[in-house]
Amino acid sequence: MKHTFSAAAALIATFSLVAAQSAPKCGPGNNCPSDAPCCSQYGQCGAGAYCLGGCDPEHSFSLKSCMAAPTCKSADYKMDSIDDIAKNTVYLGDASKANWVSSGTVVEYNDDSVLLTMAPSTVGTLLSSTHYVWYGKISATMTTSQGQGVVTAFILMSDVKDEIDFEWVGDDVTSAQSNYYYQGITNYQNMVPLKVSDTRQNTHTYEIDWTPDKVTWSIDGNVMRTLNRDDTYNETTKGYNFPQTPARVQLSLWPAGLPSNGEGTIEWAGGLVNWDSNYMQNGYYYAMIKDVTVECYKPPSGSGNGDAYYYTSVAGTEGDVQIGNNDTVLSSFLATGENPKFGGSSDTSSASAQPTQQVETVPGISGGGNVASSGRAPVDTGGDNSGTSAGDGNTALSSGSGGNTFSQGMSSDGTNTSEAPKLAAGSVVALLGFFVAALTL
Repeated sequence: MKHTFSAAAALIATFSLVAAQSAPKCGPGNNCPSDAPCCSQYGQCGAGAYCLGGCDPEHSFSLKSCMAAPTCKSADYKMDSIDDIAKNTVYLGDASKANWVSSGTVVEYNDDSVLLTMAPSTVGTLLSSTHYVWYGKISATMTTSQGQGVVTAFILMSDVKDEIDFEWVGDDVTSAQSNYYYQGITNYQNMVPLKVSDTRQNTHTYEIDWTPDKVTWSIDGNVMRTLNRDDTYNETTKGYNFPQTPARVQLSLWPAGLPSNGEGTIEWAGGLVNWDSNYMQNGYYYAMIKDVTVECYKPPSGSGNGDAYYYTSVAGTEGDVQIGNNDTVLSSFLATGENPKFGGSSDTSSASAQPTQQVETVPGISGGGNVASSGRAPVDTGGDNSGTSAGDGNTALSSGSGGNTFSQGMSSDGTNTSEAPKLAAGSVVALLGFFVAALTL
């Protein structure tokens, strides 16, 4: 039987720790207002961190609302400490200070790896690169978690929801699910399972090789799947439904098997999460990340030069991205792409059209949802959908419903369990101090 399902849907975070109302919603036909101009990846409007990684240029107030994104950086990231990981409650876009930003809890392990953790009453951990990739070879050496309802993911996700995935469902540790999306359009034929030996007990290297012409998924050096761009041509739109815009590298552990999720999601994940499972250690599920490598490829011809990617059109295709020396750093959690210096020590801007003191500033902390998975269940669960792509029967993932979001850093009953940022916004610091609602487990 098919069931209604929204791809990354599980937990709703609709209350604000500053205001008594939820953040404004954004999505198709509903752009953000000027005083909360940035549309997060999860369909909520705000300022500050909302305007950084994952900021949706199409549904924000304007193309200038989202900050430009740091360009690709080739590196071998040895994940042997958390020193290179900034919390999303302090990160303001300076990629020279941290290569990774986290939501949830990352733990050092054996001096040679880190653990993404998922404890009871949380929705897991999301680790995102601060530098984007616009075509390249990306690998992750890791183990997954195990257990029904538990999902581990290694993906590339762009701000317009182009996506390339490895996902592992915890009740089947002998299969890696490979998948891709173009601008959030779900095609249930896109997922291909790849056989692999026990993903929890054995460390494997998973690789995504992404060029303008094709994507290959490899495991331990063996090519397991190839997607050619030519095979994604849409006769109706006369375009290619192929991932083609700059993306962040994301690794995550998330509970697809929550009672609040749709029945189809829970079935895909193998059932409800067992919070007393023997697969938990020290009170949490975990996935181990040892190493991430990024090899940047040349950007498309004519895209320009510089240190930042930015969009020139809401169409969100490869040709709508340019490279320049645009600023990527905000001065405070009240700043936006329209005024990145707002709230900083040198700010001389007027109060006109600036974020209010009640604006949401960190997705998942101050009212906006945050998807721990940043992905979706590749199953056709039927039901109502937000829209369809022209002529091919594919379904566009809605980004405008608060009910389709996890709340990373929130408990599963909606209680905040993360320390909120102390906003350095000049004279309004005292008015914008966040409080922590203690959770008794």
